[in-house]
Amino acid sequence: QLQLVESGGGLVQPGGSLTLSCKASGKTLDYYTMGWFRQAPGKEREGVSCISNSAGDTLYADSVKGRFTISRDNAKNTVYLQMYSLKPEDTAVYYCNADVRNSYNVRYNYWGHGTQVSVSS
Repeated sequence: QLQLVESGGGLVQPGGSLTLSCKASGKTLDYYTMGWFRQAPGKEREGVSCISNSAGDTLYADSVKGRFTISRDNAKNTVYLQMYSLKPEDTAVYYCNADVRNSYNVRYNYWGHGTQVSVSS
């Protein structure tokens, strides 16, 4: 059973920086694609970034390109999201996601419970 716990959220001023962590337990992340999602007040959950199991490929939402960096340390079973030049519109609950498909194309997907990021206006 894979469990994900996010940490590192908090209150920052516009233009500030923050780093989120997602610590996994129960399983190693070696074979999982990892992603960060967020949900702002009154809005639907949206994808922010994802990273391949070997960290060779990354994707970012247009709204965060150039400002956010996703990384992973499989030895520590942890995924990170470094956020720079934060804007008020980045305010949201940020969720960690793990995804994998086995050789029979059966999908396994897991979510953390989220961490709050607030950027003052």
